[in-house]
Amino acid sequence: MSGRASDRRKTQDHWGLRAKREGYAARSVYKLSEIDDRLRVLPRGGGRVLDLGCAPGSWSQYVHRKRRGTRLVGVDLTAVAEYPGTLLVGSALEISEDALRQALGGPADLVMSDMAPRTTGNRLGDHVRQVELARMALTRAAAVLRLGGHFVVKVFDGEEAHGFTMDMRALFGKVKRVRPKACRKQTREFYLVGLGRSASQ
Repeated sequence: MSGRASDRRKTQDHWGLRAKREGYAARSVYKLSEIDDRLRVLPRGGGRVLDLGCAPGSWSQYVHRKRRGTRLVGVDLTAVAEYPGTLLVGSALEISEDALRQALGGPADLVMSDMAPRTTGNRLGDHVRQVELARMALTRAAAVLRLGGHFVVKVFDGEEAHGFTMDMRALFGKVKRVRPKACRKQTREFYLVGLGRSASQ
């Protein structure tokens, strides 16, 4: 095994072992925690957060621990045991915006999506399908976010990423691109963070 491959595995083991030690469902929690540390996306006290594609639940766990009293709604095709909020089992595309608003009890302060398709190894195909999921999440975010609210979404880098970024810039005061340290080095994933939902659309 090369030294570089060994280092990569050690890094991957570090995040997974840390998540297990700290009681989180997945290593992906450290992606959100870094984004929040850098950009302060979580609402302060009594906010409303929508987690699209929430399984296995680590992002929602993070919000619940950091902001007790947050109204937390998760959506996923898969049930999540002991979900720390209201769980809607179904497709984020098929659950109506009215149902999301009702579950939230008002407009969201933060919408977040770590959704990704089952990857096939075909980079272009995986990229296109992932950006379709990101666009779906953006549509939902545009519908339920309050003015000034924030949006965090996973994107696979590729030819569709620039256009998607421009679409986000039309809806938010600022858009930041972040690749957290917990991202696996071999992946092309990064996160776009929309800060300050605007009234432009």
